[in-house]
Formats: sequence, structure tokens, C-alpha cells
Amino acid sequence: MKNLRMKLARMEKDLSQIELANRIGVTRQTIGMIEAGDYNPSLKLCIAICRELDKTLDDLFWEEE
Repeated sequence: MKNLRMKLARMEKDLSQIELANRIGVTRQTIGMIEAGDYNPSLKLCIAICRELDKTLDDLFWEEE
């Protein structure tokens, strides 16, 4: 499942995938795969992304029913 909420939050912060990746210590490919729904990030990585984007885990990663 694509993570459009994460992509939108990143774009609202005016960050490219590479900028976000550099800030949290992963590769651009990792960010791209998370946004595309091809990678299931660890809780630690989810928290790092949320902190960088000023969002909660619910905002970005909780699947709505």
C-alpha cells in the first residue's frame, strides 16, 4: 500500500527524498520504497521519519479502516 501521507508530509516540508533520507540516516531508495509501499520500515525508522516531518505515527503509518 502506497504511503501517500508520508509523501505529502515530506512535500509540505519542502524536502526531497534525498534530503529526508540524509536527515534520518537512510538512503533515498529507502524513502522511495516506503512511499511506494515496497518496504516496511522498522518502528525506529518510522519514529525518526515522524520526528523529522513533525507528524505522529498515526498521521503517517496507521492504516485507516
